[in-house]
Amino acid sequence: MIARLWAGGPKRAHPLAILVAGVGSAATILALVWLHGRTGLAWLVPSFGASCALVFGVPDSPFAKPISVIGGHLVSSAVGLGTMALLGHGPLAMAVGVGLAIAAMLATRTMHPPAGGDPLIVIALSAGPSFLLTPILVGTVLISLSGIASARLCRR
Repeated sequence: MIARLWAGGPKRAHPLAILVAGVGSAATILALVWLHGRTGLAWLVPSFGASCALVFGVPDSPFAKPISVIGGHLVSSAVGLGTMALLGHGPLAMAVGVGLAIAAMLATRTMHPPAGGDPLIVIALSAGPSFLLTPILVGTVLISLSGIASARLCRR
């Protein structure tokens, strides 16, 4: 029975791909931590860890492409800001924010599952519009560029 459950999982990655995914993810998050320490700005968003799992762990997935990573986080965070402005900080705002963010990512062809949580983060932090630039835009560009570099390294 356990073998049948296990059989549906992804294929085992090549050892080099495993190493590059782990090191690439850690280095990317470390760069964001370093930026936080140097600037005092918030550079870490919890959903960035899940984005790294997709970008480094499943780089051929459509959800790991830069348009999905960057666009999905920007769209979802913008929806979170709009929802918070209209509905405040309560559970209804959070629920509507997540639902609208998923719909907006689908409509804009920028679906990135980890970004579905961004409205929750925006509302919980009472983030302002600058959240779209820092950490969202800069962080997702860094994740995407690091992912592209590691994918090229693995393909060689």
